[in-house]
Amino acid sequence: MKQIMPTDDATFAPDSSLVCALRPSPNHGERAGERKPDMILLHYTGMPDAERALERLCSSGSEVSAHYFVHEDGRIVQMVPESRRAWHAGKSYWAEETDINSCSIGIEIANPGHDDRYPDFPQRQIAAVTALCRGIIARWQIAPERVLGHSDVAPSRKKDPGEKFPWRTLYWSGVGHWIEPVPIVPGPTFALGDRGDVIASLQQVLAAYGYHVSTGGEFDEVTRDAVMAFQRHFRPAQIDGVVDSSTLMTLQALTDSLPLHARRPSLIASTEEDSDAIWS
Repeated sequence: MKQIMPTDDATFAPDSSLVCALRPSPNHGERAGERKPDMILLHYTGMPDAERALERLCSSGSEVSAHYFVHEDGRIVQMVPESRRAWHAGKSYWAEETDINSCSIGIEIANPGHDDRYPDFPQRQIAAVTALCRGIIARWQIAPERVLGHSDVAPSRKKDPGEKFPWRTLYWSGVGHWIEPVPIVPGPTFALGDRGDVIASLQQVLAAYGYHVSTGGEFDEVTRDAVMAFQRHFRPAQIDGVVDSSTLMTLQALTDSLPLHARRPSLIASTEEDSDAIWS
């Protein structure tokens, strides 16, 4: 049996047998309305030194935390009990919810991020993240489409865990929602400043999946940021905020693959008609 190494002020038992150390953070509270978590939110630390990132997450002055921290070598540290509301999402939105901290379990993955080389995630680290997520999913019955990245819920502020994060690998291990992206080919595109019914339909499908966008038919900066977040997660080969046939058709197929209970009213049917006309 793995020996847990708690700090002197440890006040809770680990929720996962994969945890190798407890580093309690003071930065947490009650979940709103006694909400049970139904989302996993993945982050990278965005700091060059993992230990300094962990110290920040456990410092009262930082006012940030997460439930778990995964080192590059796969060691897992728990900072906040899963039953508590950690402070990791910030200003965020998903599927008409704005208190993402109350509905999610946050996992910080040690990686310097886009501002400092953005290295690949080591295989041992990804294996640990996958195993940790599988346990959380089993404990809380979390749906595949509710395993998200920070950039999904805060696309105008965040890029993490980013396009190098292997969402496909996690999916094939039973974690998250995924389809194979439609190949990128030359053709018409839509971008910042465009307007019209096709843009409104695009926005409706982004909103149906969960992204925060306006639906007035103008390709504004909020729409561009949501498109880039979608591309980072589901079509990482090219992240430019421009809607080509690959982006639109991948988004459409992904939304179509949602279970019926997870779908929200949208103009998906009209988008299918529009895409048939545009990309033929």
